[in-house]
Amino acid sequence: MCPPGRSAIVGDMTDHPFRFGVVAGHASDSAAWTSLARRAESAGYATLLIPDTLHTLSPFAAAAAAAAVTTTLRVGTFVLSAPNRAPEHVAWEAATLRALSSGRFELGLGAGRPGAEEDAARLGMPFGTPGERIERLSRTADAVRDAAPDVRLLVAAAGARLLRLAARKADTVALGLPPNVSEEQVAAKLDELYELAGDRFHALELNLNLHAVGDEPPAWMPRLAPGGVGVLKGSPQEMADTLSRRRDRLGISYVSVSAQYLDALAPVVGLLAGT
Repeated sequence: MCPPGRSAIVGDMTDHPFRFGVVAGHASDSAAWTSLARRAESAGYATLLIPDTLHTLSPFAAAAAAAAVTTTLRVGTFVLSAPNRAPEHVAWEAATLRALSSGRFELGLGAGRPGAEEDAARLGMPFGTPGERIERLSRTADAVRDAAPDVRLLVAAAGARLLRLAARKADTVALGLPPNVSEEQVAAKLDELYELAGDRFHALELNLNLHAVGDEPPAWMPRLAPGGVGVLKGSPQEMADTLSRRRDRLGISYVSVSAQYLDALAPVVGLLAGT
């Protein structure tokens, strides 16, 4: 794998098997939520991931409910806003979910999406400067490692400081990039991560979240952005070929998608999951 950029990334990351995740944060009741979890598991998805906003389900409670009605599906956060909770609180929750899910919990952490300061304020937590938020994320990662060292840790990163932190502490790096970003731009970002991670790079699992599958725009976007790696189109085999080529070139093996597209991506999951 040798993406363009400042360095030639030497080595083969295709030994990372494909994993697929469903991102969901809404359900009308318990029956709807547990049905979604079972559908994701039956379709071959590896994870059900819950965002962290005050407009969606509480991520820890939702993860516990999903784990209780499934057997192989892993559950996690995508991603927990580090400013919203004390590091020790997150570690406590992560250790509890690890135990109650029989080890199927994965923790995704971020430094706060745009607009997340409003949630922090409502929760009575200081949002902080970018530097302070990254420091809190770092302390949260350390607290979780101390309390539940085998919980898989994902860090969402795009800027240099978060990439540096992810390079040192994450198991999975989720690239926080806009949907219309090109493969060349992704390659340049991964080149930067490679420089920061050094010998750890080839152990890192790389995640990219799809914003749309097919021609239907996501609920939050009035129309699809033209081009870019965030939109996947074509027949199931064509989409599978696209993801396989991206893994060969970029090393991206973990693909997540909104629950809106669970069924649309399911045939691709059937072709690639675990390969």
